[in-house]
Amino acid sequence: MELDFERCYRAVDSRDQRFDGWFYTGVTSTGIYCRPSCPAMTPKRRNVRFFPSAAAAQGAGLRACRRCRPDAAPGSPQWDVRADVVGRAMRLIADGVVDRDGVPGLAARLGYTERHLHRMLRAELGAGPLALARAQRAQTARILIETTGLGMAEVAFAAGFGSVRQFNDTVREVYAAAPSELRNAGGRAPVAGGPGTIALRLAYRPPLHSAALLDFLALRALPGVEEVRDGTYHRRLRLPHGAAEVALTPVAGHVAATLRLANMRDLAPAVARCRRLFDLDADPAAVDGTLAADPALAPLVAAEPGIRVPRAVDGFEMLVRAIVGQQVSVTSARTTLTHLLLPPPPTPASGDQEVCVAEPAPPGRKPLDQPGGWGFPSAEEVLGIVDRGFRMPAGRRETIRAAARAVVDGELDLDPGGDREETARRLLAVPGIGAWTAGYVAMRALGDPDVPLPTDLAVRRGAAALGLPDDPKTLDGYARRWRPWRSYAVIRLWRAA
Repeated sequence: MELDFERCYRAVDSRDQRFDGWFYTGVTSTGIYCRPSCPAMTPKRRNVRFFPSAAAAQGAGLRACRRCRPDAAPGSPQWDVRADVVGRAMRLIADGVVDRDGVPGLAARLGYTERHLHRMLRAELGAGPLALARAQRAQTARILIETTGLGMAEVAFAAGFGSVRQFNDTVREVYAAAPSELRNAGGRAPVAGGPGTIALRLAYRPPLHSAALLDFLALRALPGVEEVRDGTYHRRLRLPHGAAEVALTPVAGHVAATLRLANMRDLAPAVARCRRLFDLDADPAAVDGTLAADPALAPLVAAEPGIRVPRAVDGFEMLVRAIVGQQVSVTSARTTLTHLLLPPPPTPASGDQEVCVAEPAPPGRKPLDQPGGWGFPSAEEVLGIVDRGFRMPAGRRETIRAAARAVVDGELDLDPGGDREETARRLLAVPGIGAWTAGYVAMRALGDPDVPLPTDLAVRRGAAALGLPDDPKTLDGYARRWRPWRSYAVIRLWRAA
């Protein structure tokens, strides 16, 4: 990835935090690398190198700055926007695929050879998949060292390292300190809440319109899965190694996150999914700049800067929500989905109308205020729900089952690293799924920033309220001026409606 020296240096000289995560500043005279917004004295030009990733800076022999903590910077917004192999690979690496399946597993998910994948990542980011995953492990290890009372051996394996020696060597190399020194320097006691509870800050590029984000999620919250209470979003997660519960509170400068994990190996995937849900790696300056160029949207952007697209922590869950939400109101869809989370009503026993036999509740389905449980049912669980558990038209029920079978059989990849065009094609091949549903899934589950949804009733109402054309075909043509951020325009039109 080409980095223009003059532009990068100006960002460093002005300590512009909008560029945090876009690139990293290496200072050869001190042997450290920093965020562009690091408050330290601006280094001399002759001592500066710029890197497209923290892994590339580490590969050049630099250690992370202890003052600005560049490893905790927001992720590059490129990996949200780009649908190419490198963008997909970065999203999968962030979700811990290399730690779980190795580089062969990552390459297989992307459909490329390991060698070609390594070559592409090196060309774009200055580091291969192992180095990128190693940088993420180092960040995970630091969080565990500073926020938990786990022994160092437990931290090593929870962070994804293959051995304690590898863990020690990596931490010393990246942070120029032994793990025990990081713990002592952190000065923080383990977080209250019991074993497995971690508190950390999730950085973002300002501005962040948190009220719009929480309003959107609160309106669609499902009992037993998620809720918004006192300015905090709570929900359950289904992670690779077990269940988790998260609480996310937007505050000035960051989102305060409290994670309760059944298995510490799930820390990196949990953080990645929380960041994705709140769209924390977006570049609001670029988005708002494009949308504000339209006189119809300019007042909205000025009044509410930093609107994000609420994403998803589970692609299959978002697909089910989209199917249920076809041609019904948000309130009706929420009611139908709530019934899907509950055990079906009892049925009369054969030959005795007075005795009822209740179906067993799906495993792990508990109210949000009770510990444990999985939250939203998986594709396998949905296939096990009897007809009476759906409470929706038969056609819609069968569409959900067909989609669940496609996910279980591996025919449908709804992970953020999936191929967006291929996923859309396969979604449209499922009976009962049309362009609106495929677009909604692309926007929220796959993170496509450029989905217009011109046939959506609320989008059309919002357009009409702003004096824009509300005919789907005409509106679709008009929306081209909002590229490549039409998904963000959709959120604003929904709010205008």
